[in-house]
Amino acid sequence: MRFKGLDLNLLAALDVLIEERSTSRAAERLHLSQPATSAALARLRAYFNDPLLTAHGKRMMPTAYALELHSAVKTILANVETMIAKSATFSPGTSDRIFRIATSDYLSTVLFADLLPKLQKTAPFVRFDFQPPSDGIVDAIDRGEIDLMVCPDALAHPKHPHELLFEERHVVAGCARNPMFASPITEDAFFAAGHIAVEMGRTTRKSFAEGHLRDFERKRRVEIFAAAFTLVPELLIGTDRITVMHERLARRFAERMPIAWQPLPIAFPVMREVVQFHSTRKTDQAIQWLVGEILASARSANHNNK
Repeated sequence: MRFKGLDLNLLAALDVLIEERSTSRAAERLHLSQPATSAALARLRAYFNDPLLTAHGKRMMPTAYALELHSAVKTILANVETMIAKSATFSPGTSDRIFRIATSDYLSTVLFADLLPKLQKTAPFVRFDFQPPSDGIVDAIDRGEIDLMVCPDALAHPKHPHELLFEERHVVAGCARNPMFASPITEDAFFAAGHIAVEMGRTTRKSFAEGHLRDFERKRRVEIFAAAFTLVPELLIGTDRITVMHERLARRFAERMPIAWQPLPIAFPVMREVVQFHSTRKTDQAIQWLVGEILASARSANHNNK
């Protein structure tokens, strides 16, 4: 598709190239080979009569003109998204749309595990692509690469709308055979015990709990780092270690595993979980349907947990 001699497919390539500042990383996001991506950059340079990206060490830096273009390109692509959303109709009973959702294994367990069986009945052909938290996940929703992000409100993108799902408390959890749980755990015992911590992302993207625990003057003795919340219960069994865990997750695992939990012996903030979508998806019938289903499921879970 060309407009005034410009292949409109190149606009998406230009957007990614300027963001990634690397033809190899841009190729991965565009699902193209590196030679094809380099060829797209060459065609863009020829059309706009500007280098657009110039080599600077191991990275490429956008020219001033490229940065000016980028703002316009972002607006164009966002408007296209809005146009598609407005023109598309959505019927849950017949749609085979795939929803890309960024969320943690904790939320997959306490929220989506209950919701998905219900959606299979009302939307049998709809598909889901769950993606774990990563270092660049917040940027991914800004780029429109994912449809929804479900996360603590402190991690939500400031430019896009979000809805509160529920508030979550954290508790101290451990093996049910751990003698610490025979009586209320004191603050001294909490800090003296060996801990299991959860960290995600290549550059150590801290969980909500870890972010706050590291602010305490008293330091824990972290003996194990896990890459997922749902790995922790298995690692607790048969040991005297403890962990700080979401109350909903502790309740869920205590129902089917020898896991015990108690209120934390330290002051700890409440976590607010939200669902977020790109601002251009406000009129996307499918996205708004799914957000409504997630909100309804969260409210039902809130009622059951009271």
